[in-house]
Amino acid sequence: MAGLVLAPPPRSVLFLCGMNAVRSPMAEQLARRMLPATIFVASAGVRAGERDPFVDAVLAEDGLSLGERHPRTLDDLEDDYFDLIVTLAPEAHHAALELTRSLAVEVEYWPTQDPTGASGTRDQIMASYRDVRERLKLRISRRFLLPEAKNATD
Repeated sequence: MAGLVLAPPPRSVLFLCGMNAVRSPMAEQLARRMLPATIFVASAGVRAGERDPFVDAVLAEDGLSLGERHPRTLDDLEDDYFDLIVTLAPEAHHAALELTRSLAVEVEYWPTQDPTGASGTRDQIMASYRDVRERLKLRISRRFLLPEAKNATD
């Protein structure tokens, strides 16, 4: 692909969703593992949420953990400057767009299903959370990794 110019990766990425309980902390942990350590990665929610045990379970299947981390809001963040905010829910996208009024930040919307509405057996609920995890992995890979790195994550 001669002539293709790749944009430099962002130096900092914030994953933003409704309550920072499911999608954004999952994306944060996956991105921390997949992206170079030179990229600062964080997550937050528009509103305060409660930690979700299904997130712990699906991350553990992938060898990841939230550790002692608990959901936090935008106001809880020590630093509010990010090169890129990836929003995972409509309310988060609207909040991020409001931030662009006062901050020079790129915003990308990655509509991501909320698995907390899943019902049925524990296995059926876990399948919904696994689906979100796998979709986030694929999206992070496609957005941030070079083609040769993408092959290594397949």
